[in-house]
Amino acid sequence: MLRILGYDVFNPLEVIPEFTADVGTKKGEKVDYAIQLQNVPGPVMLFEVKHCKVNLDEVHFSQLYRYFSVTPARIGILTNGIIYRFFTDLDDKNKMDPKPYFEFSLSDIRPDTITQLQKYTKENFDPEAITSAASELKYLNGMKKYLLEEFTNPSIEMTKLVGKEVHKGPFTQKVTEQFQPLLKRAFAQLIQERVHQRLTSALQNESEATHEPEEQELPEGVVSMDGDIVTTEEELEGVRIVKAIASQFVEPERVVMRDTKSYCGILLDDNNRKPICRLHFNRTQRYLGVLDLEKNETRIPIEKITDIYRHQQSILATIQNYLAE
Repeated sequence: MLRILGYDVFNPLEVIPEFTADVGTKKGEKVDYAIQLQNVPGPVMLFEVKHCKVNLDEVHFSQLYRYFSVTPARIGILTNGIIYRFFTDLDDKNKMDPKPYFEFSLSDIRPDTITQLQKYTKENFDPEAITSAASELKYLNGMKKYLLEEFTNPSIEMTKLVGKEVHKGPFTQKVTEQFQPLLKRAFAQLIQERVHQRLTSALQNESEATHEPEEQELPEGVVSMDGDIVTTEEELEGVRIVKAIASQFVEPERVVMRDTKSYCGILLDDNNRKPICRLHFNRTQRYLGVLDLEKNETRIPIEKITDIYRHQQSILATIQNYLAE
């Protein structure tokens, strides 16, 4: 665990085994491990380690309790290597609290456990922040324990508190006895409904993800398909050639492709009224459509895409015509 938290277990100046912590007239008292950080006077954490088969509920941690009061460490940890219990001095300064403020088991690591443990890493260790978090954890865990007990077996006080919100008459002992089992059922049903909602939501999201349409596998040479409009790599290559030709008079960005079902149109400034040329590449025989001053199209058969360069004068004349408008 210490290595996971970033401490160098092979550095006896950082992880100190059998740390001597003399208590009063007792000399040579030792704590199993002490964590010492650079430029921090005294240890910052103390560890009392028991055998993995030891039940920590039956352990009397008087050693850790004594060590805590005579060292600067504000964090005491009791562990059997599986369960870790964290203690500090929230109730009385320099006197270790009898109950841990944080506990976790290696057999049940939860996301919030990881979040808490990050505070104890060598990189993030901050005594003030840990003390503040310990205070919150203590009260949070106390509230959770109290609510769990009330959910399991509602007390008379809780029954009256909730019952008065729904019962307008006198809250007699008979009413209390009637409401106690009802409140227990209400708590149980509330939890079941919340769990059901979460499961339903999760299953719905999973179902939606499962039924997401798969990406359509495109035929060879096809770049994209939008309904009946098919854009091919040859068309993109043709557009790039037209851009290169047009760059003699205009910025290439002004030359825009507008693909259609029957041909791939190339426009100036993405304006339908300024067609530069058209690529008819959807058939076995390719055609380049050039336009005269009246925008009448003439289809010229081409063998290779690069044959477009042979007709650059027609393309440039069309562009010049638009620039002169």
